[in-house]
Amino acid sequence: MKKPLKIFIVASETAPFAKEGGLGDVVGTMPKYIKALGHDIRIVMPRYYKIDKSAYNLKHIGGPLGVPMGIIGTLWGAVFEGKLHNSEVPVYFIEYENFFGRDGLYTKDGEGYLDNDNRFVFLSRGALELAKMISFKPDVIHVHDWQTAAIPVFINTIYKNDPIVGGSATILTIHNIQHQGNFYEGLMDVLAVGWEHFNFLELEAYNSVNLLKGGIYNATLLTTVSKTYSKEIQTPEYGYRLEGVVKDRANDLYGILNGVDYDEWNPETDKFIKANYSENDMSGKAMCKADLQELMKLPVRADVPLIGIVSRLVYQKGIDVLAASIYRLLDFDIQMVMLGSGEAWAHFFFGKIAYDNPQKFAVKIGYDNCLAHKIEAGADFFLMPSRFEPCGLNQMFSLRYGTLPIVRATGGLNDTVDNFDEQTNEGTGFKFYDLTPEAIVNTVGWAIHTFYNNKNAINKLIQNAISKRFTWDESAKQYEELYYLAVKRKKGK
Repeated sequence: MKKPLKIFIVASETAPFAKEGGLGDVVGTMPKYIKALGHDIRIVMPRYYKIDKSAYNLKHIGGPLGVPMGIIGTLWGAVFEGKLHNSEVPVYFIEYENFFGRDGLYTKDGEGYLDNDNRFVFLSRGALELAKMISFKPDVIHVHDWQTAAIPVFINTIYKNDPIVGGSATILTIHNIQHQGNFYEGLMDVLAVGWEHFNFLELEAYNSVNLLKGGIYNATLLTTVSKTYSKEIQTPEYGYRLEGVVKDRANDLYGILNGVDYDEWNPETDKFIKANYSENDMSGKAMCKADLQELMKLPVRADVPLIGIVSRLVYQKGIDVLAASIYRLLDFDIQMVMLGSGEAWAHFFFGKIAYDNPQKFAVKIGYDNCLAHKIEAGADFFLMPSRFEPCGLNQMFSLRYGTLPIVRATGGLNDTVDNFDEQTNEGTGFKFYDLTPEAIVNTVGWAIHTFYNNKNAINKLIQNAISKRFTWDESAKQYEELYYLAVKRKKGK
């Protein structure tokens, strides 16, 4: 029997307190499952302005927290403690009004805050000082993306001999390598690890400080959120100029799929949808489709294939290529429902498409959790033409709802969707490989041709899809194995 571990998770977002993407979902869910395996796991994050201390019953702990910030000097913050939603996992919130007392997490009006470098160096170093303040001696510190990637650098340098955190193994999870934390070289004086670490094998990249690069080179082990993405980020197409760095650490890199919170995303219990249904009784799905059509003011037709899209309307999601194919798609006898927000041009473009094609296309700009559930349940197909997708959750939600994904075979989309085999009727969706308008049109055409002409195949695909599970239980066991391996590596065994 292996001894339970002490694990510190340090991240810039955690659902439900503050979330902008998949990172928040992972940190808000995974630790519950690690705790259930018997480990002492705790989370550290900023106390952003939007996090209401009274609403979450946060309690002030300890005295002021002093955080050394190199040339800036020591900054003093406060620490509050709460619990992760529906769990006993402690969450520590580091409060420092000058850095985190703002409405946005990272940006204002689409532009990154000019002091994001100092803000997240403060979080990273503050987490280590917090461990010392509460005498929590982690076996593993698990950090996420560039915002906390300075921690492995600190552990290998100025905290190397610290009696509380110096012996900790570090794991860095890369959720999206496109975002790297590139800042001017003067940040070295704030990090205060010594200018000798401003070199091409550590923090320096193209005459700037690259925090993610420093973390990749210094972490004990690395993970990312799907096996395919772990390979993709070692190539120029997906590596965003860090592919060589990742390749250098390839033997220490592991792909672990995110799990799905099936308490929330389950057609048998979903409170947002018109009728519940299951793999043994699919009758409610037709009611969900009619409800979605009615809500979005589309003609209520059971016989037409309805394609759903819930996405950020940004370049990463291939939204420009979808725009280039939309007129040809609407030549088919289909309906489409889109929910999302992002680049301004996309809001106007798809708004105009909806205005011009009210019988076929409906869009809501923004995010609406209730509508997202209704789309997952009411659509026949779910389209994700992503340029890259480290993991992706919507395709996994779709599978659970018997809504067949049409996806580009990249990252987690490739790992979680099995392509339709017309000979055997095996598979769970439809995949394409080239991100072109032709590929989107041809694959959607393939899916709707099957819908109209081969009901037996569609029904078999739906049964294949709805029985698929991607649980956090399985992912948590994989993380647990890596935690033990990281501890072993740290000790040089």
